[in-house]
Amino acid sequence: MDVPAIRDFLLWCTVINLGILVYWWLMFAFAHDWIKRFHGRWFKVSREQFDAIHYAGMAGFKILIFVFNLVPYLAFVIVG
Repeated sequence: MDVPAIRDFLLWCTVINLGILVYWWLMFAFAHDWIKRFHGRWFKVSREQFDAIHYAGMAGFKILIFVFNLVPYLAFVIVG
């Protein structure tokens, strides 16, 4: 695999993963109660715990996107 192909792959991985993160945030922001009821069928957590779990999940996912997609992409762009 050549460098431009890897660079393009990392760019698309970044775009797709950020899209997933934005979708997750939009669903959490605008359909919070529905998601809580839906997951409440299986998991008995308080509203505060539910919010903390999702907030931590989004933060962790964002860090993983930066570490495994964006930073390697930027390294390939800078190095050439």
